[in-house]
Amino acid sequence: MHIGLIGGIGPAATVVYYERLVAAFRAMGRPLELTIAHADVNTLAANAATDDRAVQAKIYARHLAQLKGAGADAGSITSLGGHFCYAETEAISPLPLISAVAPIDGYCAARGLSCVGLLGTRQVTTSGLYGQMEQTRTLAPADPEAVHEAYIASALSGICTEDQRALFFEAGREMVARGAQAVVLAGTDLGLAFYGHEPGFAVVDGLQVHVEHLVALATSG
Repeated sequence: MHIGLIGGIGPAATVVYYERLVAAFRAMGRPLELTIAHADVNTLAANAATDDRAVQAKIYARHLAQLKGAGADAGSITSLGGHFCYAETEAISPLPLISAVAPIDGYCAARGLSCVGLLGTRQVTTSGLYGQMEQTRTLAPADPEAVHEAYIASALSGICTEDQRALFFEAGREMVARGAQAVVLAGTDLGLAFYGHEPGFAVVDGLQVHVEHLVALATSG
């Protein structure tokens, strides 16, 4: 399967997607067919902030058409926050659309995680990953707005400050104290804060779950 990704949302996460997909296919000795269409993270952030689903879905559809023209067999959005208009995008997509959200629920359930905390945008954390966590109970941060603002600032800049990292880690610890067995990095740019650092609690990397799902689909034939 030729994988099509809508990337750039944000750029740091897109680099990680590319590196991990390349590594996974190299380890299997399989050729990787991949095309990435660049979307604008500032435009996405603005449309998500106003919940302008129709406008963002049309932008995604244009990128998906580019991916189809490049030979992609399916497309996927490399932003969990960017899934706020998933249904609207799927309805007009010229390619089959692969969710990055749905696999996280199965991943958690398979590992016996009955309750997880969520870090990411306000929409992601307060909606329980858009209501798609059917087998796993979710907790939002005590202050979802503060986490949202820190996450958006980090994703847009491509940099995580020490203050932002401390805020994410404290939010995670607080959710664990309320019963979360692990904390889901439900924002693909949270690697800026977490990769190479020990937060003191179990973490589920939403980006890695998505990558593994894409690899499984691409190599199942």
